[in-house]
Amino acid sequence: MNEYPEEYYEFFIKFNEGDYYTCHDLLEEMWMTDKGNLFLKGLLQMSVAIYHYEYGNVKGARIMMQTAHDYLHEYRPKYWGLDLEKVYPFIESALRIFPKDVDRVAYEQIDGLPKLHRLYLYLEDD
Repeated sequence: MNEYPEEYYEFFIKFNEGDYYTCHDLLEEMWMTDKGNLFLKGLLQMSVAIYHYEYGNVKGARIMMQTAHDYLHEYRPKYWGLDLEKVYPFIESALRIFPKDVDRVAYEQIDGLPKLHRLYLYLEDD
């Protein structure tokens, strides 16, 4: 198996735990050293989108998830041990689920938003 930065391994753990805020921090730290890496930025945007949605920022979630979709596309089908063909159905489903006519809901109303499917990420041998 390939060697990746420690933050990348930690990203998988935190993502699967649902700690999307920490995912953002881990990926941003890596991305800041390689700003041309749209793969890392795409994963970062996907994590931020989920985080925004969980806190009622529907518009922010839509924008970030669309950006993730666009950035990650060129890395399909698999990159850095991540099978993006398993990630894309989640991204496309989220883009369909996010309400189009809602920008933000109050924290007390978040339970009224359509639920996202849970995505688990796994590193695979290249």
